Amino acid sequence: MKSIYNNLKPFVLEQDIPTLQKHITSGELSYEKLTKFYLYRIRKFDRANNLSLNSVIALNPNVIQQARQKDKEFLNKKMKHPIFGMPILLKDNVNASDMPTTAGAVALQDNNAEDAFIVKQLKKQGALILGKANLSEWAYFFCGECPSGYSAIGGQTLNPYGRKIIDTGGSSSGSGVATSANFCAASIGSETSGSILSPASQNSVVGLKPTIGLVSRSGIIPISSTLDTAGPITKNVIDNAILLDAIFGEDKSDSKSIFALWGNGFYVDELVSEGLKGKRFGAYKEMLEKEPLYVSAIEQLKKRGAEIVVIEENEDIKLPDFLRLLNLDMQKDLPIYLSKYADDKVALKSVEDVIDFNLKDSIHIMPYGQALFKGIVADKATDEEFTLIKEILKTNGKHYFDDFIKTNQLDGVLSINNYHAGYAAVAEYPAITVPMGYKENGAPMGLTFIGKRLSEKQLLQWAYNYEQATKMRKAPVNYN
Repeated sequence: MKSIYNNLKPFVLEQDIPTLQKHITSGELSYEKLTKFYLYRIRKFDRANNLSLNSVIALNPNVIQQARQKDKEFLNKKMKHPIFGMPILLKDNVNASDMPTTAGAVALQDNNAEDAFIVKQLKKQGALILGKANLSEWAYFFCGECPSGYSAIGGQTLNPYGRKIIDTGGSSSGSGVATSANFCAASIGSETSGSILSPASQNSVVGLKPTIGLVSRSGIIPISSTLDTAGPITKNVIDNAILLDAIFGEDKSDSKSIFALWGNGFYVDELVSEGLKGKRFGAYKEMLEKEPLYVSAIEQLKKRGAEIVVIEENEDIKLPDFLRLLNLDMQKDLPIYLSKYADDKVALKSVEDVIDFNLKDSIHIMPYGQALFKGIVADKATDEEFTLIKEILKTNGKHYFDDFIKTNQLDGVLSINNYHAGYAAVAEYPAITVPMGYKENGAPMGLTFIGKRLSEKQLLQWAYNYEQATKMRKAPVNYN
């Protein structure tokens, strides 16, 4: 097996999805070989050794058999989409029928639920569900003072660029780490505020947080039905476009779902190399003064024809009661998930039930406590108060970006990592982060493009142009 693995490395490691598909068409690869390659790497690097990353929480026991079926379908010319046959990891708050969906919590270890809407979308296009990625437990809205990337089920996820030294980012920690370490073709993360942008930038991969409603949330363990979204985490921008193209679509059971007029291919087509000429971006003065990698990234954009307008942080615009929005949404959204989308065998029906369950064995189940869950239960508001909280936050988030965009006639705003994720979250605006280099200690950083509602096509175009011009991503050296 080791010799087969070594022979396949040049065809798989760091290759984008179109290249993997070319290797399959030419016969150097098959979907079965590709799947086994990733399984071998997960076994070799992810658990119980000096390089372990703890990024994968579960594997699909049927995936090899399913990959063989894809090979048969490919021979019969049944490939429907570039995602066909690609082994995808799901953050373990996304329901998938072959494995439990736990959110990293012992309380949900027997939650064998039916496929989430986006998993049905993936399977419809022929993707393979390789397994589940570890995460910050309950999507980092549980313990309060705990490290990102920790869950009771999956343990502590570690960063391949610096195990136990560099933070993984959260809450889609495993998705970011596993993608960066070439444990899958691509992965799915989820974000409420920064949970795709943070681990993607921390692990030198590309993460897209879509406009709220473009991608379904049904069958995904929630924090906030106001702000939650799933999104793609990939090694490069073309794969990000392919994965978004495979999962978007109207879900009538999701109250915020958007009916998109475009069909498949919309996000993948026309990623051209001239997409930055004449585009106007806002760049933050404070970041230009403090962050050399950001300065270098801006210079690269200018060389490709972008126009840069220096803007300053608007410190007058606050996000009042942001935590309360999450508390009040989780109070009602988790019970809806448990009653509608969880396995019937799961007896828990509320946040209070989870708190009580965890008290049975707090050392193993909640070693960092459950302060945020206690805060959810303690929070109270009338419907009118809750509506006002949401309205103020959304208005403030939109003002924060729109004031810059309108005054300076900008196409988008440039940030770093997840630094402005909270404002993008409440505005319900999309954002994409793409590798822009490494700090002196080796920690990756991402250049983050933020655009207005449903500007994903443009964001992908800009990120693709920047990526192709700079090619800043370097694979983690110990995992090649």
